Amino acid sequence: MKRNGMNSVTHNPRQKSHTVYQRAQQLMPGGVNSAARAFGAVGGEPIVFEKGEGAYLQDIDGNRYIDYIGSWGPMILGHQFQKVKDAVHEAVERGTSFGAPTIAENTLAELIIAAVPSVDMVRLVNSGTEATMSAIRVARGYTARDRIIKFAGNYHGHVDSLLVSAGSAAATLSVPNSPGITEGTTQDTLVLNYNDSEQLAKTFQEQGEQIAAVILEPVCGNMGCVTPSSEFLTALRQLTEQHGAVLIFDEVMCGFRVAYSGAQSLFGVTPDMTTMGKIVGGGLPLGAFGGRRDIMQHVLPAGKVFQAGTLSGNPIATAAGIAMLTALRDDPPYEYLESISQRLADGLKAACQVNGIEHCLNRVGSMMTLFFQPGPVTDWPSASRSDVDRFGRYFWGMIDRGVYMPCSQYEALFVSNQHSTDDITATLSAAHEALAELV
Repeated sequence: MKRNGMNSVTHNPRQKSHTVYQRAQQLMPGGVNSAARAFGAVGGEPIVFEKGEGAYLQDIDGNRYIDYIGSWGPMILGHQFQKVKDAVHEAVERGTSFGAPTIAENTLAELIIAAVPSVDMVRLVNSGTEATMSAIRVARGYTARDRIIKFAGNYHGHVDSLLVSAGSAAATLSVPNSPGITEGTTQDTLVLNYNDSEQLAKTFQEQGEQIAAVILEPVCGNMGCVTPSSEFLTALRQLTEQHGAVLIFDEVMCGFRVAYSGAQSLFGVTPDMTTMGKIVGGGLPLGAFGGRRDIMQHVLPAGKVFQAGTLSGNPIATAAGIAMLTALRDDPPYEYLESISQRLADGLKAACQVNGIEHCLNRVGSMMTLFFQPGPVTDWPSASRSDVDRFGRYFWGMIDRGVYMPCSQYEALFVSNQHSTDDITATLSAAHEALAELV
């Protein structure tokens, strides 16, 4: 099949997707319910799917793809993992929502507390965005301070105070980067450069008594896969302790993904609070935030910091989460994921080298990003130097060969334990062909 630019082909193998998307645009803004699905970074139209199984997705036209998105991370054990399916079916038979306590809430909370080093108490919510929003509120209530630090290139959901960009200098107060967010909402958010220990220290020296919390992705997945240096992690822990600020790890994406106990267990740094989502709900809408007991006791009704949700601790979502975390604990997939992900990473780098493509590949466990630039990529300024046009052509080249990669240069791909060596071989064969077209 020959492609004539991003938007048209001589024969469209996704005609049904096209038709559905055209209708969707009349029903939903941009035709999607999340901007990340709109293919804005790669051009063309999103694909409409009807089925996932194991390591594969099938679209409504019957095309089959090796899937490296996994619902943006939750499908670490593949699509239609049987134990999650069984747990959901059993829970549905008992009722879909009660708006009242259930035993399952205790069970999932116990699993999270046992797994995550920083969590003494936990509160279940409905999404990662709710988790980060709530954690920030609790940190402010606990410290009786206003200002928070986030890092350029880290995404913490569509929380008003965190949906900001840096001013003229990265350490200045932030400005909204979306209409509908007021300057007052973001005036107490400071945006710094990831991995810049010196800038972090200077900011605390100047404003430490006003800083309630520092929030970061300990393994970034939203400027591509980027990892913190040991120096940066040490500075984060020491400076927040020294100045009485709350250190929050946003492990919505990397929690239970890079290791069962999260990135904090890999790096040996225990934050004060942790936010979770995606895997913790087994693929259903569920998030959580937790931390030290003395901090969490400030949450209503134990304390005065308000947080509530009618569907929080939903029995269907908690059943899926329990099944997922129990499976990951009792039959850990991480050794296999490390092996198969290393094979994929090595093969992608080799394919770039053979075709003379400038590249940099960052990986932590089963998360990785192939950047179209020589690297290294350690923060947003370095990530932003990537060749996004080349990535877009690579993306469509892989789609045309039956491989579904993230639709942005600045997203991580995810490997599941259902990806076989044959799947990796097929992926690398597709990559060789797609990359050859970029030369």
